Amino acid sequence: MAAVPPTRPDQHQQHLIVPGHDGNNGAPTRVASSGGPIETGVGHFSEWSRETKRQFLIDWQAGRSNEWIIVQGNEGGDLDSMTAALTWAYHLQHATENTTNPVKAIALLQTPTDALDLRPENKVALDNSQMSSRHSDLLTIDELPGSPETLATLIKGIVIVDHPKPLRKWQAAPILSIFDHHKDGGAGPDAKPRIFEKTASCTTIVARQMLDELEALDQEYHMPHELLELILGAIAIDSGGLADATEEDRKTSQRVLDRSNWRHKNLDKKMQELDEELGDAKKSLDNLMLRDLLRRDWKGDLVDTPSERTPTVNLGFASIPYSLDDQITKTGYGELFDWFATQAAWTAQVGSDISVVLNKYKIKERDENGKKVKRKIREIVLCVRNDVRIDEDQADELFRVVKEAIEKDETLNVKPWHRAAELGRWQMAWTHEQGDAGRKVIRPIVEAAVESWD
Repeated sequence: MAAVPPTRPDQHQQHLIVPGHDGNNGAPTRVASSGGPIETGVGHFSEWSRETKRQFLIDWQAGRSNEWIIVQGNEGGDLDSMTAALTWAYHLQHATENTTNPVKAIALLQTPTDALDLRPENKVALDNSQMSSRHSDLLTIDELPGSPETLATLIKGIVIVDHPKPLRKWQAAPILSIFDHHKDGGAGPDAKPRIFEKTASCTTIVARQMLDELEALDQEYHMPHELLELILGAIAIDSGGLADATEEDRKTSQRVLDRSNWRHKNLDKKMQELDEELGDAKKSLDNLMLRDLLRRDWKGDLVDTPSERTPTVNLGFASIPYSLDDQITKTGYGELFDWFATQAAWTAQVGSDISVVLNKYKIKERDENGKKVKRKIREIVLCVRNDVRIDEDQADELFRVVKEAIEKDETLNVKPWHRAAELGRWQMAWTHEQGDAGRKVIRPIVEAAVESWD
């Protein structure tokens, strides 16, 4: 039995207004037609985000989508991606508001509304930044009034943050800028700024560019402390409280801190506090069933192949901080078959032909001196489907090509999972102990194999 997703108000429902709601500083409280009230956020940042979303939807209805820039992160929707998108959209609007060509820009979270709380650290960070409840200030992918494929042809352009290239559904949109801390994928060669730099957090790159441009203005615009604190939280959680920071992460964090309400705090101490608070929230996943674990950090897109019969394949990746054995207990029946049934139901919903689940966890053991130590283990689970774009023979070959690519990679040195003999057709699982071999390492291996499949 697959897990039941969290309930939420329908994305198209109407909201009532309750004037003068107590406890909200006299501001109206929106009440969903189903569910409880939406507490309106306080402060400039929440007000700006809510009004920007309102104006975007008004302009779409009036046929003025061409006036807008959409700033978008990756579909995993982590705190770094969300914060980087919000930061740059805020900057684009405010840096040009007193010019002859003011920019209309909005941050888009490429994550469904009902999946946002699957990252509890995001909720904590947004609550700390005094945003409205239930993420109602934010524009999510399921709230877009048109399909991405259609909007891509209408809007002024897109800015990509925390990802090297747009998802295929946005490929018709002009790429205006790219900020990323991953490998350059060659997209948007004419984009400006176009920055690929190794930092712990993509928010570092965006915030540094924002501050550089802000300080070059004749008159600086208002920078709300809530946004500055959100930026610091994103950098903190990605850098381990600056323990794993680059020099740019540290320098930019100090510049942001100096403008925030925490300006009198010690940088390292404050970043460690933020990392602990958000990190504790990030680990609060024990209540999630398997389906939610699969979708909370899912990233997928179409990949081109040489095959004339199947020129594109939908490839998806999930990252889960539990072992496969633990995940099995989070299914309705608590058995191996149900893990693959739940996984198959999810990939059928998102139309994925081939999926890879990347697990990581720690085990406690004793070293040669009898000292207790934690050993980091990673797992790779590969599944191929044959019911969307590919038939059985193609599934056999695609599975073989990707399986061989993973097994032959010497840096991974994978070993079959202890129950691999029980797996079905087009299913395989491995373990390895390459500590830094997460999605950034595995995805290029799998994509290269798919791109060679004919």
